[in-house]
Amino acid sequence: MKIKLARAELGAKPKEIDLEEIDKIVQKESQKIFYFDRDNEHKNLVKMIEYFEDKGKSVYLREVKYGLDDHDYIYEVHIM
Repeated sequence: MKIKLARAELGAKPKEIDLEEIDKIVQKESQKIFYFDRDNEHKNLVKMIEYFEDKGKSVYLREVKYGLDDHDYIYEVHIM
C-alpha cells in the first residue's frame, strides 16, 4: 500500500511511501511522526493504523490545519 507524504510546496506533487518503508523507519527509531497529504484516502490511513496497532504500537492520527480554507490540512500520524 502506498501513502502520499505531505507536500513540501503547494504546487508540488506529493511523494509516495510504502507501508514497509514506514515500518522500517519506526523499527529503527522506535517512534516517529509522519505528515501525510490530504489526497490520501482515509481508509488507507485507517488500514495503516490497524497494521501498527496489531504490532503492539500506539498510533495517533489527527488533521493539522494550516490555512483558513477547508482544504488546507494535512494528516499527522504519530507512531510509538
